[in-house]
Amino acid sequence: MITDLRSDTFTKPSAGMLQAMFTAVVGDDVFGEDPTVNKLEAMAADLFGMESAVFCPSGTMTNQIAIKCHTQPGDEVICEKLSHVYIYEGGGIAFNSGCQVKTIDGDRGRLTANYIAQNINSKDIHKANTSLVCLENTTNRGGGACYEFAEIELVRDVCLQNNLKLHLDGARLWNALIAKGETAKQYGEIFDSISICLSKGLGTPVGSLLLGNKTYIQKARRIRKVFGGGMRQAGYLAAAGIFALENNISRLQYDHDNAKKIAAALSAKSFVGEILPVETNIVIFKVFSPYTPESFSALMEEHSISVMAISATQVRMVTHLDVSNEQVDKLVSLLNSL
Repeated sequence: MITDLRSDTFTKPSAGMLQAMFTAVVGDDVFGEDPTVNKLEAMAADLFGMESAVFCPSGTMTNQIAIKCHTQPGDEVICEKLSHVYIYEGGGIAFNSGCQVKTIDGDRGRLTANYIAQNINSKDIHKANTSLVCLENTTNRGGGACYEFAEIELVRDVCLQNNLKLHLDGARLWNALIAKGETAKQYGEIFDSISICLSKGLGTPVGSLLLGNKTYIQKARRIRKVFGGGMRQAGYLAAAGIFALENNISRLQYDHDNAKKIAAALSAKSFVGEILPVETNIVIFKVFSPYTPESFSALMEEHSISVMAISATQVRMVTHLDVSNEQVDKLVSLLNSL
């Protein structure tokens, strides 16, 4: 059996999730007539205390729709330099929204209110109009780092004072909620829009949701159609999302515990350098001689363990619901032997 730690996107539906998918009642979602999609959207909106939601194929699509909804061509979007919307969405902000990006060097992918305030353009007509701030929680390239909610509140204050919209890329927000003991409704009160993924920590095969007020989501549905994201009998996928929301959130703590166990084993090895603090389910660490990230990954593969080299010096491992305690113990034993 392969232990796949490359990403939490590699999960496959459980038997219970498949059963929910097989028995879903479906309709045409583009016409608003798929009852299972409608139920998922209402369920997610209620969880966050927001008015509405729209179901999309991917988190990239929900982020890109969100940005286009909030901006006009020629605007400027503020985000952290390692943020997913900037480095992993194919240049979508420029391509889809005609906006430029101002990247800020934050702390493990996290921004502060002060950083943002210092980077808002004046109303000088020579400069792009700053209109949107995008945060990411947890941060992918920051090793699953979580924001302190008090800092998010300060960011919101800066946005309100400067008439900026605030979007959250919450691809792994579920992990942050568990790690920090927070609630979804706290986030719904702060952000103008939130993107949440169902296909990472929650283990569905496909799908993300964009949340906001009714007027905003109505606009988002039109943009989803333009982007080619209107799906028909999508209830089969939405049923997996409902199952995930009902069954797979609290168990994320097991993934966090397993990630910490891996990090502890790595910390004892002389060929391992800096390990980013492990708060959730992502372990990012530097590799030194006699290994490179590529050779270390190849060695792991020889033992049926898949990991990812993400830079010239770093390797990433991500725990998830398809990685058992026994598989983690096997990895730890292998690390101890090196």
